[in-house]
Formats: sequence, C-alpha cells, structure tokens
Amino acid sequence: MAGFVPPPGIYSQNDFYFYNGSTQANREIVTGGHIIANVSDSIRADFQSLSLITPWQILGGDFGIGAIIPWGGVAIRAGAQYSGPLVNTPTRADFGDSTLVMGDPVLTTVLGWHSGNFHWNISGLMNSPLGYYRAGQVANLAFHRWAGDISGALTYFDPKTGLDLSIVTGMTFNGENPVTHYRTGTEYHLEWAMTQTLAKGLSAGVIGYYYKQITGDGGTGALLGPFKGEIAAFGGTIAYTIDLPETQISTRIKVLREFDATNRLTGTAGFMTVAFPLYAFK
Repeated sequence: MAGFVPPPGIYSQNDFYFYNGSTQANREIVTGGHIIANVSDSIRADFQSLSLITPWQILGGDFGIGAIIPWGGVAIRAGAQYSGPLVNTPTRADFGDSTLVMGDPVLTTVLGWHSGNFHWNISGLMNSPLGYYRAGQVANLAFHRWAGDISGALTYFDPKTGLDLSIVTGMTFNGENPVTHYRTGTEYHLEWAMTQTLAKGLSAGVIGYYYKQITGDGGTGALLGPFKGEIAAFGGTIAYTIDLPETQISTRIKVLREFDATNRLTGTAGFMTVAFPLYAFK
C-alpha cells in the first residue's frame, strides 16, 4: 500500500529497525572522517512518525505533512583504521565504537490520488542536521547534513482478491557534512512489494529494493574518491491488522537480505512496524 494515502486524520507509526552488515575482507570505507577496513556494523534504532493528512486537496489529491524522530544504537567494529588511502600501516587495529543517541529529525510531505483499485502519490523527505553527531567518531546515527528525497509511489490493490502490488522510485540529494567535509552523491532508489491477503487481517508476500549512486562523492573529506555505491535486496513480509471497537492497529514485519554490493556493507535488515490512527476528521 505504498501508493495509498489514508483518509484525513492524524496517524502514528513506530518502526523498530535492525541491521547487521559487514564489508568484504580488507575493503575500506570512510565514516566519521576516518578510513576503516574489515568493518562490521550493527544498528538497533526506533523511528517514531506522526502524520497529518489534511482535509485540503491540491490538484485533486489528498495533502499531508509529518515528521520522523529517530533514536537508537550503533555499534561498529573495524579491523584497522588508516590515516589515508593506500596506506599499508594502520593507525589503529581491531577496535570498536558504539553509541546510543538521537538521529536527525526528518520532515515529510505527501500528495496522493485514488482511482478504483489504483492509488498513487508523490512524497518528499527533508533530513535536518539537528540530531546528536559525535564529531571524530566512527559510530553515528545522525547524518549531520541536509538531504532531500522526492519519490513517486503506485499501488494496485484489489479488495476482492486481496492482491497488493506496490512500487516506489525516487532520488535523494545530499548536502555536505560540515564536520567531515564529505558530500555523498545523488542516489537513486527503487522499492517494490507483492503481497496477498491470506485471511481476515492477515497478509504476506515478498519485497525488495535496489539502490544505485548516480553521482560520485565529493568534498575534501572524500578520501577514497567518488566511491559510488550500489546494492540490491530481497526479502519477505507479513502483516496483521487488529480490529478494536473504535480503531484498527496495523502491525508488520519485514526482513531483507542484501546482495551484489559495490562500495557498501552487505547485511540483513528488518523492520517491525505498528501504526494506528489517533484522530479522524469528520
């Protein structure tokens, strides 16, 4: 239902996110202004979202705004840290760094339309560098940069058969981190899902995504050059809707395994989502 914008009201959503990933042997990456190699990364984070779908329409579409507040823990283990690229002797060997902090708040907006079994929208995200950033450290949840994303989503949902086909595609534009002077290039992303209702309130299916960086990294902090990334993932999802006398609570679990990585960690990611309406406009 990625293309579906709900009726006017106020909605709450909580996403618990986990990720475990690692680089290939001796593969170097830049993080926190440092070059590190033989990296393993673990993230446990919570994203609290609040959305307002207004009664107003723009160009015949339902208009909404919202915000996302992330917080959580990041733990990074590295086999070596180098002072520059192609340096054979590490400045540190076999070390780790971890933190529990608030990340950058994200502002959201959406405009959506409906026609029969088809639902589609355009959405925007704006990452604001207001989270807690640990300068000089390798473990951070905050990006500490302005970034914007614009995406389009389309859903075909047949209420008679319970089949849901959804796709999202978009571009992310990144500013420079003023501490590390690193600017990530422009990123393309594609997400898709095919799910089927199995019983009342219960659905399951397959999901995936593809990511490709279309311009290189820049800034004086880009110690490894353009370092364009690319990766794909495939996984599964299961959802259950709980009917209560006055409302509904939607729950969903998603797990994806990444593959074919270039200049990226490869790992397993998952989401546990709980969403429900707080208020419905009459």
